[in-house]
Amino acid sequence: MQRDYDIIYFTAFRWDHPYSSVSFSFAKEFVKNNRVFYINLPYTFKDFIGSWKTDLGKIRRADFLKRKMRYETIPGHENIISAMPPPVFPINFLPKGSIYDTFLKYNNNVILNTIKQVIKDYNIKKYIYINCYNPHNLGFLPKSLNPAFNVYQCIDDITQDPWTNKHGLDLENNSVSQAEITVVTSRQLKRLKSRYTDSCYILHNAADISIFEKTRTETFEKPKELANINTQIIGFTGNLDHLRINYGLLKKIAEFHKDKTLLLVGPINSPEVTETGLDKMPNVIFTGSKDIRILPQYLQYMDVTIIPFSYNILTASIYPLKINEYLATGRPVVSTNFSEDIRSFSDVIYLADTDDDFLNLINKAIEENDTEKVNQRVEVANTNTWTARVEQFWGIVEDYSTKNAIKKEQLI
Repeated sequence: MQRDYDIIYFTAFRWDHPYSSVSFSFAKEFVKNNRVFYINLPYTFKDFIGSWKTDLGKIRRADFLKRKMRYETIPGHENIISAMPPPVFPINFLPKGSIYDTFLKYNNNVILNTIKQVIKDYNIKKYIYINCYNPHNLGFLPKSLNPAFNVYQCIDDITQDPWTNKHGLDLENNSVSQAEITVVTSRQLKRLKSRYTDSCYILHNAADISIFEKTRTETFEKPKELANINTQIIGFTGNLDHLRINYGLLKKIAEFHKDKTLLLVGPINSPEVTETGLDKMPNVIFTGSKDIRILPQYLQYMDVTIIPFSYNILTASIYPLKINEYLATGRPVVSTNFSEDIRSFSDVIYLADTDDDFLNLINKAIEENDTEKVNQRVEVANTNTWTARVEQFWGIVEDYSTKNAIKKEQLI
């Protein structure tokens, strides 16, 4: 069944996005057996001006100025066919109403014409359209384009970010209702989206084990930020944003564990880093954003990894990408008890109900670390790979097809 379908993947995350993304991780796995057409999130005209001096901006400039779509080669993933639509109008600032709807229709037509061109150029006949968390643009394809299935992929509670919530909730719920299949990353999201569809399935995040197992199989030199560090290291990798991270807890960790170093690997996207004084603490190190392939070099020197998420509506719907990445390294994990999905890992991680629990569990996690626990963590991570998730995806497609009486020969 898998080899019969091409995948047209339109996503909120460009292939050159600075952080690892669900959509690109899936695309890399799908392409092992299927043709994958990765439709990049188009730049707005404002984005285009901002990218003018970047390396990719310079390469894309000529086609953008001509309002042409362009095919792009993804370094290291040349078998994924990537298409970049022409620029679109920035419209999220507009209020709901006829003006917004007019520009939305224009933007959707820009992307739709790009997809039509891709279908024509590559003689695509039988395909699945997946929209990954971008209901603001072409949340589903019209029946006139004959997609075998429209799939909407929901990875976060869209209401919890002011920007995405402004227009996103109505657009997302409409996309869910129009799609044949909706896949979500958490139990809470399934509850939320099942109100708008009878075909909502859980498809959790996973990890690229081949990257993170290097922490156990290879030996790396200390990263330059750790050259003079001889203490035990408490480590976090990921986006230091204002929606998920509990900065008060991070400060308490640094204060309580003065004999250790708190290493935070990822981009800073919150004023709370400076507002809490975390950036001035002598035992806290910020590295800034790092490519996912570099993370094992930092993880290898962490004695314990942490997920210091806040308790809020957003995190209640999160199955974090990083949990399986951490487990694949074999490192102990201490996490706040922020969601139903994180509790599913309670056998192999340390869950804290309070800040004090979190502080004390860090020492416990380090002290109890042994070969048996390392093996248990790795074993769990090995069941949560992108390969496994793609197999689950095809199982979902088959389940939906069976339930809707699609002929067996169409599944072969």
